Amino acid sequence: MADALHITRKTYIPMAEIEFSAIRASGPGGQHVNKTSSAIQLRFDVNASSLLEGQKQRILEFRDSRISDSGVIVIKAQNHRSQDRNRAEALDRLKDIIDKALKPKPIRRATRPSQGAVRRRLKAKTIRSEVKSLRGKVRRDD
Repeated sequence: MADALHITRKTYIPMAEIEFSAIRASGPGGQHVNKTSSAIQLRFDVNASSLLEGQKQRILEFRDSRISDSGVIVIKAQNHRSQDRNRAEALDRLKDIIDKALKPKPIRRATRPSQGAVRRRLKAKTIRSEVKSLRGKVRRDD
């Protein structure tokens, strides 16, 4: 599909579901910055998208400050002087967020420390305990 943002080989978002708005960039820039709206604000509503329900759920559960409680991803791109480059950067950031959210988490396998590691840890604790016990007040037996 040509008019879509491709996330993976099988996952894509039609451009009609992504909303762009041109806004004025903040920060310094001289006379030009006050006259042009070169920054781009991208809005993508996850709940209203054509993604699969499982994908939507994983994106909404993903911890990112750019995803609002209502399920809208808001990205502001203003690093470049042209709208086209800022639009491309915003799309790249959206793709990165969705790609990271959809990537499966590695399965944690429970492991146990080796006997040697346990022995070394306990020996270090014993030595440390002896050092600390020697720091007490010195008593005289009279």
